[in-house]
Amino acid sequence: MFGIDDAITAVTTLADSAIKRIWPDATEIEKAKLAQLSQELQNQFSLVMGQLEINKIEAASSSVFVSGWRPAIGWVCGTALAYAAIIEPLARFVAVVIFHYAGPFPVIDTELTLQVLLGLLGLAGLRSFEKTRPVGK
Repeated sequence: MFGIDDAITAVTTLADSAIKRIWPDATEIEKAKLAQLSQELQNQFSLVMGQLEINKIEAASSSVFVSGWRPAIGWVCGTALAYAAIIEPLARFVAVVIFHYAGPFPVIDTELTLQVLLGLLGLAGLRSFEKTRPVGK
């Protein structure tokens, strides 16, 4: 039947569960946070690996419209940056000093092109970092 040992065990179990609810174990909380972070990192890793597979398929395509769009964007953005930072200032200098030109020069709004270019360069920088530290090592 129900003895004194069973009553002590029941009270002890009840007190233990009440204490754990009021004052949870810090290591258990850290383990739960670590497990959640690990799951989030695994999800992000899966997304990145999926994108890398898509990039491989696009790069292997024989169609220029599929495999050439990233280089084309890079060239367009690079050309816009070269014009805004090098060509236009030099042309302005030569026109003003040598030809005494006082009119306006065409201006390229580089806000959008720089955002795209910096995004491309950022991805390239991460890829270079990835090459120096292979996954799993």
